[in-house]
Amino acid sequence: MSDTETSENALSQDLEILPDDAAVDLQAEFEKSQVQEVLDKLDNELVGLVPVKTRIKEIAALLLVDRLRCRFSLSSETPTLHMNFTGNPGTGKTTVALRMAEILHRLGYVREGHLVSVTRDDLVGQYIGHTAPKTKAVIKKAMGGVLFIDEAYYLYKPENERDYGGESIEILLQVMENHRDDLVVILAGYKDKMDKFFESNPGMRSRIAHHLDFPDYSADELEQIADLMLADQSYKLSDCARRALSEYIPIRTGLPHFANARSIRNALDRARLRQANRLFASGNKQLKKEDLITLTEEDFRASRVFLDGKLDGDLADGTMNEIKIDNS
Repeated sequence: MSDTETSENALSQDLEILPDDAAVDLQAEFEKSQVQEVLDKLDNELVGLVPVKTRIKEIAALLLVDRLRCRFSLSSETPTLHMNFTGNPGTGKTTVALRMAEILHRLGYVREGHLVSVTRDDLVGQYIGHTAPKTKAVIKKAMGGVLFIDEAYYLYKPENERDYGGESIEILLQVMENHRDDLVVILAGYKDKMDKFFESNPGMRSRIAHHLDFPDYSADELEQIADLMLADQSYKLSDCARRALSEYIPIRTGLPHFANARSIRNALDRARLRQANRLFASGNKQLKKEDLITLTEEDFRASRVFLDGKLDGDLADGTMNEIKIDNS
């Protein structure tokens, strides 16, 4: 499809046009869309984020009403749905983007409802003639769904005259305008950096309809997130381990490179590693289920966060070191 060719609006497909004196049941249409199922999934997956969840529900309501307007021939253009998600790492931006794709699909705004998540490296080439094919290939893959560009501000590097990010931005701008009925683009990153990005690229800002800011999690919310992660992996905390975790979280939030839910996941990974080494070191060859699923206080207290207020040397970058087994 060329940029000048108008594609068939997915929203207009299979919609019966109603006479002016007809009536529609808003609640029935909402239930038929099954959007509530996606909203419930979002509530179950992510702790807190009340402002973000509220905004997603508001957008879903707007889209449903717009869909009903189409049935009375009151709307002719697809609304601009491109979005900007700002916030620190680990605040749930990718998960919300995934659920947004589902909502858009169920309401008929995109054909397939899949999410394609990329960064600068997926879009920008390293030599002349490399960027356009890379960017277009990603866009082709995302068509009919949502394209999520994390750390989008890295696309623009004005200090480097030989940088090709500008070419990728130009292609994205054209697609966001000409194919907005078949692709939704969500940009994401730190708020201050995204603000500077938009200042340097006003054409991009004008194409963004919805700006959502993702707040950091509170200590209580981070503990709830830990409980969800542990339950998902069939682990539990001893009473003393829970107290240790409750002390760990506020200390960790004050250290460098804190990444909200990601940092909690890394902390649990380290605790699991220590548990495994503790079980091997105990010499107990007869383990019960309770031994295998319980994380104890020492699995957390051995962290350098407690010992000297620093990040653990292992797994500080989120990767797990090999478990060392001493068979002696």
